[in-house]
Amino acid sequence: MKKIIILLFTFMYCFFSFSYVAALTNNKRDNSIDENAKLTNGLAAKAKSAIMMEASTGKIIFKKNENERLPMASMTKMMTLLLIMDNIDSGNLKWNDKIKTSEHAASMGGSQIFLESGEEMTVEELVKGICIGSGNDAAVAMAEAIGGTEEEFVKMMNNKAHELGLKNTNFVNACGLDDSNHYSSAKDMALIAYELVKYDKILEYTGTYEDYLRKNSDKSFWLVNTNKLVRYYSGVDGLKTGYTKSAGYCITTTAKKNNMRLITVVMGEETSAIRNSETTQMLDYGFNSYKIDTILSHDTVLDNKEVLMGNDMKVKVVPKEDINILNTRIGTKRNVKYKVKVDSIKAPVKVGDVVGNIEVIEDGKNIMNVPPHKNRKFFTPFMTTFLGVSAVIECFLIFVVYMIGYKHYGFEVAQSMAFLCLIVQEMVFAYNCRNLHDPIIKHG
Repeated sequence: MKKIIILLFTFMYCFFSFSYVAALTNNKRDNSIDENAKLTNGLAAKAKSAIMMEASTGKIIFKKNENERLPMASMTKMMTLLLIMDNIDSGNLKWNDKIKTSEHAASMGGSQIFLESGEEMTVEELVKGICIGSGNDAAVAMAEAIGGTEEEFVKMMNNKAHELGLKNTNFVNACGLDDSNHYSSAKDMALIAYELVKYDKILEYTGTYEDYLRKNSDKSFWLVNTNKLVRYYSGVDGLKTGYTKSAGYCITTTAKKNNMRLITVVMGEETSAIRNSETTQMLDYGFNSYKIDTILSHDTVLDNKEVLMGNDMKVKVVPKEDINILNTRIGTKRNVKYKVKVDSIKAPVKVGDVVGNIEVIEDGKNIMNVPPHKNRKFFTPFMTTFLGVSAVIECFLIFVVYMIGYKHYGFEVAQSMAFLCLIVQEMVFAYNCRNLHDPIIKHG
């Protein structure tokens, strides 16, 4: 019985000596609605629907019929751009990849960069054509490059809309041509913009007033931004205009002043002049009435936490990024506090691993959850399988060593030999953990 217990303990000890750091989820957006929104009924008076959001917190400042389903014209292309960036992030696309224009893409009417069937442009050139010139042909060419056909790409658009929680959006095409089943809402457009403004490269292009395609050729094409606010309103660097007879004049705008970025949407305006005027009024109100206060900066040390089996006895735990709240410039400030929970940390860990949770609380209610760092899982599925097999093999080898020792030298010697094997195994594992560990000391 004693021998059986020893063998069982040996097996369990080897098998459970492997572990990894688990990830926590992030719900960063402040979903609370500003109480002063009801005092701003004069904004966007002629728009069918409108909304204004602060981009770092996701907090809504102003809303008007924000969930009404309406045609959104070329603002559709924000989702097309978001999927392009997803594919660049995943490595499926590169900026210098050549995209060949199909007859279908070249046949698009409306705003275009006049692609010819068979013409090749890089991903970067086509994205410029979408961001600056609002090219329908460029949008469809990119849609076909990613989805194979525009129809398959549209499925991806609707799947992404579902993933983002867009409840009043349905796409039928990649560029925004009128269709009775092609619609969105001001709130859903703002939520797409909320994701898109995270890409500096997109803002670089949507914030460019003019550029050229096919430079140094006899077909050089002058791109002029359809969003005139880029030139005439300080801080505006995007995002997307839209117009069709059914949709009227629409625009999703983003502007940044100091450390605050605003996103505004107006839909169904009568003229481009009214569209720009009402957007300007919204931006003026937002920047004049609100400011961003940082509760915790990304380099704030939250804790000096001990690391089990680590090379360093302690590491510094910091927020993943700045944690901001939106405050009024005049009046009562928001009563916001935070709680930090840091889990026990066991090597191996790396810079950027999630090690806890920051809960932001306002008036006793949880309004935001932010992890100190985004997790990068150490074990892939292959590694997990490999380690499991490795553990079984190690147990088998220890069993063989034990039986050989028992047969030739007796029980006490066999027990000592098995125990020595366990010590060697744990020393090797601990050494590997030490080599793999990096302190959590900066934003990953």
